[in-house]
Amino acid sequence: MPEFGRDVLEALRQPLEDAVVTVARVQSTLTFPAACMLVGAMNPCPCGFKGYPEANCIGAAQCLKYGAKISGPLLDRIDLHVNVPRLKPEELTAIPAGSPSATIRERVIAARAAQAARLGPARTNASMTPRDLKSLIQMDDESKSFMQSAAHKLNLSARVFDRLLKVAQTIADLDHSPKITRTHLAEAVQYRSTNE
Repeated sequence: MPEFGRDVLEALRQPLEDAVVTVARVQSTLTFPAACMLVGAMNPCPCGFKGYPEANCIGAAQCLKYGAKISGPLLDRIDLHVNVPRLKPEELTAIPAGSPSATIRERVIAARAAQAARLGPARTNASMTPRDLKSLIQMDDESKSFMQSAAHKLNLSARVFDRLLKVAQTIADLDHSPKITRTHLAEAVQYRSTNE
């Protein structure tokens, strides 16, 4: 993502927030639907080897400048931030662990059915409004306390707080849980990490 100009990246903010693109011209203004799933990637620094012996960046300032091309408001609109460390040679040749695709597909179908039952057909947790979050998200006292603590410690904006609730609800749906638990919230918060 940082290979794009900052102005290009900033232009993504409103479409990601409102799911529409507005094109203004002299004679008219047109609005088009733009619901999408943004998937982006970036290296930890321009050379891609930050923290490894082969790193050839000029210095920390260059790495900071590279990462700063992705603004805080744009990061706020991206739900999952996942760091992918370099694999060791033995990990590259190992048989991957985890559930087979068919099992994952069944979990996703069940989670989508739970969302449709909660929100109506063709809606997902990502489309929940602040009003939906207040009326539909069920948390116990421990979960509420955890989120208040996380919001304070991580200095979360209201936008990020709401997005974390949506992600936690999706994790709960995948777990077949009727309400969000502290574990679901902790996993959602973990996905907001941008540390390398």
